[in-house]
Amino acid sequence: MNEATTISNILEMKTIAVVGLSNKIERPSNNVATYLQKQGYRIIPVNPGQDEILGEKSYPDLTSIPEAVDVVDVFRRPEHVAPIVDTAIEIGAKAIWLQDGVIDATAAQKAEDAGLLVVMDDCMLRQHKARSDPDYAPACEI
Repeated sequence: MNEATTISNILEMKTIAVVGLSNKIERPSNNVATYLQKQGYRIIPVNPGQDEILGEKSYPDLTSIPEAVDVVDVFRRPEHVAPIVDTAIEIGAKAIWLQDGVIDATAAQKAEDAGLLVVMDDCMLRQHKARSDPDYAPACEI
C-alpha cells in the first residue's frame, strides 16, 4: 500500500469514480476531480444529493454506475470507508484511493486482499503533479 509503483500504476488508470465529490468549487473533492478531469481522466461523480457535477451525471452509489470503474477515489470520513471498499470489490474496481485524512487500515487491507491496488491518506492531485512536473513542490493544493 502507498508504494511508488502502486501510485504510478493507479495513475495510469483512466476511469475514476469520486465518492463524495462535491459540487462546491471550494471543496477539496471538487478541486482534485477538476484537476484530474483536465488531465484527461474520466471522472464519475458519486454523490446521492446531486444530479450532475463537473458536467458529468452523478450517481447515488457505486453500484448505479453503468460502466467499468478503474479507481474509486474516496472523499468520505473514515467510518464510511468499509462499505465503500466492499462495493468497490463487488463492482470489480481495480484500485481504491483514500484521500488525505481518510484512514481505515482494516478496509484498506481487505481491498488489498481482494486484489485491488490501495493508496491511503494521500492526495491524488499531489501525486499526479509530483510525477508530471519535476519542479512541483509536494504540498497538496486542495
